[in-house]
Order: sequence, then C-alpha cells, then structure tokens
Amino acid sequence: MTVERNVAAVFKMSDDAWLRHANPWSGWTRFATVLPLLILAFWSRVWLGGWSLLPIAGACAWTWLNPHVFPKPRSTHHWISKGVLGERVWLNRDQVPVPQHHQLVPSLLNAVAVVGGTIVIWGVVVLSVWGVSFGYAIVTLGKLWYIDRMVWLYGDMKDVNSEYGSWLY
Repeated sequence: MTVERNVAAVFKMSDDAWLRHANPWSGWTRFATVLPLLILAFWSRVWLGGWSLLPIAGACAWTWLNPHVFPKPRSTHHWISKGVLGERVWLNRDQVPVPQHHQLVPSLLNAVAVVGGTIVIWGVVVLSVWGVSFGYAIVTLGKLWYIDRMVWLYGDMKDVNSEYGSWLY
C-alpha cells in the first residue's frame, strides 16, 4: 500500500470525494489556502495564546473538508483537475504500474515539498518570517511541479486503463 493511499484513507477519499476534489475550485482553494491557513493558525499562538487552538482546529478542519465540500466538476478537462486525477493514478501505482519515466520524479518532488515544509515548521516555531517565506516558496514550487507531473502521468495513463479514462469528461 502506498503512503499516498494511506493519506487518502485519512481524508476518506472515496470515488465521489476524488471527483469532488477534481473540481478546480477544490484543487485551487486547497493549494492556495491550506498551508497559509495552517501557518497563520500556528503563528497565532503569539497573539492568542491557548485560544490559538481554535484557528488551528479550523485550519485542520478545512484541510480535511476541502476535498468533500465542492460539487463534482462539470468537466475534468482543467489542468488542476487532471493533476488531481494524476494523483489518484499515482497513489494506485502499486496495483496499476506507471511508466518508468514517472517512477522517480514525483517522489523527488514530494521530498522537495517535505524539505520546504520542514523549513516552514522551523520558521513558525522560531517566528521567522523569512524562514516561513522561504519554506513556503519551496513547498509551492515543489507542489506545482508535482501537480504538473501528475497531469503528465494522467495523460499517459488515461488511454491505458479504462477506469482512468472514464474520469475525463
């Protein structure tokens, strides 16, 4: 079982939830809001003390709810939608193998995002705006490149697997 499948299980990513997450509003709002909200929520400990648990809980709730709250898209022909569909293909790679040229780069890009995330966490802990900004930039670049790679992966796999092909409408 892939790490990504375990993460998807935590988020209760059913077939319906994956289609909802393929809605561009879900993909883009998740990309644009989750990390900034988490950063702000944890940073709020400076201003709110123990009450910062409320924005932290809210940011965590939004992180979990986002893939579920938007309707299924009218079309999955959007770049971000194909990226989400590619993520679904990627997490399933232990059951349906992906081409050789897709086997290493997504893991490397996730590692880049982890490095950036580690810098973000350090920046939030020590209250370094520059640390948070630098880490956030690394996470963002790694994640955008990862999504682009997922679009490519989905494009390569949609004609190979009929289930994958049915996700594009």
